[in-house]
Amino acid sequence: MTALPTFSDVVAASARIKGQAHRTPVLRSRYLNALSGVELFFKAENFQRVGAFKFRGATNAILALPEDVRQKGIIAFSSGNHAQAIACAAREARVPAVIVMPEDAPAVKLAATRGYGAEVVTYDRYSQDREEIAARLVAERGGTLLPSFNHPDIIAGQGTAALELMEETGPLDALFVPVGGGGLASGCALVAHEVAPDCAVIGVEPAAGDDARQSMAAGHIVKIATPRTIADGAQTTSVGDITFALMQRYVRDIVTVDDAALAATMRLLAERMKIIVEPTGCLAPAAALAAAPQWQGRRVGVLVSGGNIDITRFAQLVG
Repeated sequence: MTALPTFSDVVAASARIKGQAHRTPVLRSRYLNALSGVELFFKAENFQRVGAFKFRGATNAILALPEDVRQKGIIAFSSGNHAQAIACAAREARVPAVIVMPEDAPAVKLAATRGYGAEVVTYDRYSQDREEIAARLVAERGGTLLPSFNHPDIIAGQGTAALELMEETGPLDALFVPVGGGGLASGCALVAHEVAPDCAVIGVEPAAGDDARQSMAAGHIVKIATPRTIADGAQTTSVGDITFALMQRYVRDIVTVDDAALAATMRLLAERMKIIVEPTGCLAPAAALAAAPQWQGRRVGVLVSGGNIDITRFAQLVG
């Protein structure tokens, strides 16, 4: 296994992406605080460039490559947000990018990825293996493969979201973070362990795809079939060996949220906080509100991971 990233890698990533990634706002809601009895701090990565936290890791990973390696191009696979992030970061670095994306990825994410200048290669997520396709492209074309989560520089970049959050809020009692492949959760947990050792980091998965929860319980990585959930950003089949090792060390628990709760939370955040959040981005808010009885009067961070959703689809889900 590749060496695990450290807190110093996150600090280095923060300096590397400064001026590229946005320092996103930390939002608060008197209504939700009163409703839950918890002091909630929402790190709004739906306001990040490309509409999701993924831009942090993509930018850090590309800029960390030696210039001669970088110019040979980047290859990635993603259901949408990592795809857009790599495409945008590659454009900023003036390097070519090829992205493997599922053919049923949200139209807005496919269009945005192409709009940033990347070449998109589509596949059937239920019958084809995206990693095999990406490996074949690397063999045929050359370039560097940057996976969406299981990479030290990707993880360090994602961890900068928690670093910024706690720089603004100070130590928190708990931090709820969505889990797909585990890049964001492991990076944020790494930061919390260093900055606020008593902070309980809670990973949140869609109920239909609880591979991380199964893996943590079993003590080894469990792979599942592609989950059918509206949280398309968390339709991973397993965590990575790097992310799993970090989560085993630093994540206290993994909980799940069903699709109905995600849709209800999308509506709640739109009505009360006036923000559009995609289903995956609602994993942490939904779980934090559900767990409110355990955190009465405490300070709780919530990672809102992204806001990339077609507006017609958003209307269907919240209507």
